[in-house]
Amino acid sequence: MKSHPYLRAYMVGVLLPSWFLLVVLAAFLLIHSTGRVPPRLEIAIVFPMAVVPNLWGLWNVLYARLELRGRVSIGVFGSLLPLILIPAGVALASTFSLGFYTILQAAPLVPIAMAIYYLIWKYAIAFLNRIVDLG
Repeated sequence: MKSHPYLRAYMVGVLLPSWFLLVVLAAFLLIHSTGRVPPRLEIAIVFPMAVVPNLWGLWNVLYARLELRGRVSIGVFGSLLPLILIPAGVALASTFSLGFYTILQAAPLVPIAMAIYYLIWKYAIAFLNRIVDLG
């Protein structure tokens, strides 16, 4: 496995959001069984379950591929990911007429999401990268 750094980077990136989304899915299924789920919410769940873990994995591969370690903090690099995810989520919601958030409503959430992502990437992803010898 030492000869496959990008595979290791991808696996590290996919790990945390996959675990988190399993908890979210379990909560969703519990709420769904009570019949209190807003209509069309199932469509909105598909995007995070399919795209977010893969994007995290590819983001970590990109960090490894660009050899940014030492030049750019992994926390700073990870904090840029919400700049892709939030507009994509808003676009998906508007495409399916879900009406959760508009871009103007989501804009104040961007700095909060970036701060959370910074901490997750700085501590959790960096720790997992060290475990698999990515630096």
